[in-house]
Order: sequence, then structure tokens, then C-alpha cells
Amino acid sequence: MALACVDTLYSPVEAEIARARLAAAGIEAVLFDAGIASLIGPGVSGIRLMVLAEDAARAGAVLRAPDQPG
Repeated sequence: MALACVDTLYSPVEAEIARARLAAAGIEAVLFDAGIASLIGPGVSGIRLMVLAEDAARAGAVLRAPDQPG
């Protein structure tokens, strides 16, 4: 199973929101480097949002879509 990075975020909160948006769309995603980012501070080290390679195109489309009101 190959993984693909669909975004790099610099805020742990924004990274978690992006992961949750993908989960809501049925796309499993994991955050890489979130632990180190929280240790050295936001904005310094990027948090990689990873999905299965076959889900990368659809994940990118979900992330680019405007937020829908809840």
C-alpha cells in the first residue's frame, strides 16, 4: 500500500480539520510528523496529510472544495 502526501499544513488544528474533512468524505487519512510539530511549535515543521495513493486525486478535490456550512 503506497501512501501519497496530499497536503502539508503548519498548524496542528488545521491539519486535524483537513483529516476530518477527508474522513467525512470516506477517505482514510493519517497525519505524519504531527508529534514533532507540536514539540517545536506550529509553523516551523510541516504536518503531512497522507492518504492511499489511489485516493490522492479524490482527496485533493475534497480539500480544494469550499467548506460546506454545517
